[in-house]
Amino acid sequence: MSDHNLERFGYTQELSRTLELRDLVIYGFIFIVPIAPFGIFGHVMNASGGMIVTAYIIGLIGMLFTAISYSQMAKEFPIAGSVYSYVSKGAGGFIGFVAGWIMLLDYILVPALLYVVGAFAIHDIFPSLSPIFLLIAFVIFNTYINIRGISFTAVFNRWMLVAELIVLVIFLVMGVIAISNNVNGAVFSIAPVYQPDSFSLGLIVSAVPIAVLSFLGFDGISTLAEEAKGGGKAVSKAIFIVLFVIGGLFIAQTWIAALIQPDPKQFANLDTAFYDTARIAGGNWLGVLAAATTALAWGIADSLVAQVATARILYSMGRDRLLPSALSRVHARYKTPYISTLLVSLVSIVVGIAFMANLALLTSIVTIGALTAFMILNLSTLYYFVIKKKSYNVFLHILSPLLGVGVVGYIWSGFEGYTILIGAVWALIGIAIYYLAKRRGQQVNMEI
Repeated sequence: MSDHNLERFGYTQELSRTLELRDLVIYGFIFIVPIAPFGIFGHVMNASGGMIVTAYIIGLIGMLFTAISYSQMAKEFPIAGSVYSYVSKGAGGFIGFVAGWIMLLDYILVPALLYVVGAFAIHDIFPSLSPIFLLIAFVIFNTYINIRGISFTAVFNRWMLVAELIVLVIFLVMGVIAISNNVNGAVFSIAPVYQPDSFSLGLIVSAVPIAVLSFLGFDGISTLAEEAKGGGKAVSKAIFIVLFVIGGLFIAQTWIAALIQPDPKQFANLDTAFYDTARIAGGNWLGVLAAATTALAWGIADSLVAQVATARILYSMGRDRLLPSALSRVHARYKTPYISTLLVSLVSIVVGIAFMANLALLTSIVTIGALTAFMILNLSTLYYFVIKKKSYNVFLHILSPLLGVGVVGYIWSGFEGYTILIGAVWALIGIAIYYLAKRRGQQVNMEI
C-alpha cells in the first residue's frame, strides 16, 4: 500500500497529484519569505547585542527538530496536514484542538504584523507618508481584492519570489564589496556569531523569539501532501530542503548586514535598520530597493495570502458554530466570506496601530502561538510512535521529538511575562470554546 493511499484514513483521493518535489520547494520558499530578516533585522540585532547570526542558528535548530516531527507525521498520515490534523491523529481530538487554537493566534495577528512592516518600508522611502495611513491603505487594498475574490496567481507569486532572490543577491554582492573596502570600518569577522566580551546565552535566547518569525511557514508545505506525487515522503524531503536553504540565506544576509553596521545603538530606527544598513553598503538606491521589495512582499503578497487563510479559518469555525455564525456569511455576488474578511481587516488595523510603536512585542505574540503548537506537535509525535505504536527508533521517535521540545522550549523561555500571559489567556478561551461546543453536542473541527 502506497504511503499516499488516502482510503486507509477514510478519505478519497479528490485532489490531483501533480506537484513535483520542485513545486513543493518553490511553495516553501513562497511561504517563507527569503528576505524575511529585512523587516525585523534591527529588533533582532538589538535584542541579541549584535550577535544576530547565533539567534538565527538557534532558531534554525529548533525548526529542524520540529521539521523531523512534521516529516514523520506526514509519512504516517499523508493527508493535507497541519498541526491540528497531525496532533489530533497522534494524541487525540482535544489536544489537537488546543494546538490548532493556539496556532490560530499566529494566523489572526500575522496579517497585522505584515502590514506594519510593509507600512514602515514605504515610510522609509516616503517619510512624509504616515505609517498609520499606509497600514490602512494596505488593509483596504487587500480587503477589496479578497472580498472581490480576485486571485493573485501562482505565476505572480513565483515572480515575486524571483524578485526577492534577485534583490537579496544584489545586497549580498554589494555587502561583500563594502566589507572588502572597509566601508563604515567593516571587516570580515565572527562578531555576528560570537563576541567574547558580551556573549550571554540568555541574551541571545531573548532575541530568538523575534528571529524565529522568519522561519514560520515551513509547515505550510504539509498542506500540499494530497497534491504531491510522492505524498508524505515528498513533503518531508521538501521541508528539509527549504529549511536548510532558507536558513543559509538568513544567516548570510544577517551576517553581512551585521558586519556593515555592528552596533545596534547606531540605528536611528529599529524598524528600518536594514534599509539604513543597505544604504551604507551601496548607497541610497540599495536602501530604497530593499525597502520597496519588503513593502511588496510583506504588505501585499504575503498579507494577501495570510488574510485569506485567516478569513477561511474563521469562516469554517463560524459555519460549525464554534464562533458566531455571522462569520460564515458568504457574499451573494462574489461568493467569498466577506464578514470574516472584514473582521480580519478590522483586527489588523486595530492591532497594527496599537503595536506600531512596539513591533518586537507584536512579533513575540505572533511567534508564541506557533512555538507552543510546535512543542505540542513534538510531544504528540513522541506519544504516537513510542506509546501507541511501540516504536523503538531512538533518534526519529524519541531523541528528535525530545530535542525539539527542549530547543523550542528553551526559545520559548525567552518570551516576556506579558507575552506568555496573552498566550495563556488565548489558550483558556480555546479550551472554553471546546467544552461549550461539546456540551452542545457539536463536532469540533478546525481547518488549520
